[in-house]
Amino acid sequence: MALRVSGRRYHSPGMNKPDPRADRGFSYSRAYFEELVDSALAHARKLGASDAGAEASEGCGLSVSVRKGELENVERNRDKSLGVTVYIGHRRGNASTSDFSKAAIAQTVQAAYDIARFTAEDPVAGLPDAQDIAGPKEQPDLDLFHPWDIDSERAAQLALACEAAAFQTSKRITNSEGAGVSAQQSHFFSAHSRGFRGGYASSRHSLSVAPIAGKGDGMQRDAWYSSMRSADELASPEAIGRYAAERALSRLKSRKISTRECPVLFESPLAAGLLGAYVQATSGGALYRKSSFLLDSLGKKVFPKHIDIHEDPTLKRGKGSAAFDEEGVRTSARKVVDGGRVEGYFLSSYSARKLGMKTTGNAGGSHNLTMRSRQTKNGDDLDAMLRKLGTGLFVIELMGQGVNYVTGDYSRGASGFWVENGRIAYPVQEITIAGNMKDMLAGIQAIGADTYNYGAKTVGSILVNRMKLAGS
Repeated sequence: MALRVSGRRYHSPGMNKPDPRADRGFSYSRAYFEELVDSALAHARKLGASDAGAEASEGCGLSVSVRKGELENVERNRDKSLGVTVYIGHRRGNASTSDFSKAAIAQTVQAAYDIARFTAEDPVAGLPDAQDIAGPKEQPDLDLFHPWDIDSERAAQLALACEAAAFQTSKRITNSEGAGVSAQQSHFFSAHSRGFRGGYASSRHSLSVAPIAGKGDGMQRDAWYSSMRSADELASPEAIGRYAAERALSRLKSRKISTRECPVLFESPLAAGLLGAYVQATSGGALYRKSSFLLDSLGKKVFPKHIDIHEDPTLKRGKGSAAFDEEGVRTSARKVVDGGRVEGYFLSSYSARKLGMKTTGNAGGSHNLTMRSRQTKNGDDLDAMLRKLGTGLFVIELMGQGVNYVTGDYSRGASGFWVENGRIAYPVQEITIAGNMKDMLAGIQAIGADTYNYGAKTVGSILVNRMKLAGS
């Protein structure tokens, strides 16, 4: 067993001292963070900055891992930061510190100011426009903070139970890469000179395991996990362990297949990756740099007409929920794709100005995207999707990062199952699947009701009409 503890509580003199009102596992309160941020903004004004913003944040948590019935690691983390952005006209400087003393804050603001002084002017650089900023009444409680009162002993017990469930599923589960429990929480306060003030606390907890089935060259590994804002909503360790084991067992005796073209069904966790590729291609940075295969796609049909994508930042306990983005711009629910047609990009204030458009409140990323097909019925579970696939490849694992966002070319290592007449015939491995993202998005035939939430994205399994398979 190895024991490792990282991070520390901060008990330095002066402003570095934790606020006595702090609770719920944090060292600092929101009121204390407001004082830090206001102090930084005041110093920026004193130096002559035309605009400035600052954010104070703190994160802490516990991570425990076990392997083969024994404790491996216990890690506690506690981090803090104050970031400052200073504008001198259209010149921008940024600096940060983990020291909350008055002297350190002044030095950090000075560093950001000095960087701005010597940075080239950018005509679109600047804080968000006042009309886009989220006011106090536009910042509802989205129920994102659920601290988990768990110690290392209890966390180890849960991880051990998860791994034990995997081993108990079958004698063919012969090894394990381990199981882990993570309990994390954070909070922040942010403000800038255009009038924005806001912040909140959030949490994210998880339980995972990675069992190995078989022996020798025939070994197969798989994994599963559960991740939620509230620990009460995590799947049971026994359910996670059994399912991970069943996945590993299902891959035993995998074969190679010959090179061919066929339809491909992406398991729902992997389907979220296809949605992520679309978001990347329609994000402001890729668009104004002209490094996207979906340039000038606004108002155009990119998906089949039965496909919709909806963004909702206001979901209670959502992993991508936020009343405002990283710039303090208000967020709102919207249709991103309607009937296959692109209705909106993912823009920050800066990228929107570069494109001559308006911000969409996506500085920092997307918020709770859901991708659906208007043809999907409640009974379209995985079995139904396999029947729609007919004969082709069902992919459950992808390797590599083979997506060229400039051209849309897609090529990744894959493993999964060969399906014949709507039924799984046998597991397959050492395959490369290839295509072009434009063709893949336009070729989506169906989306399953077997929805899976991966971070800020929710989608069922996705059936693509045709891709190239490179095998043996």
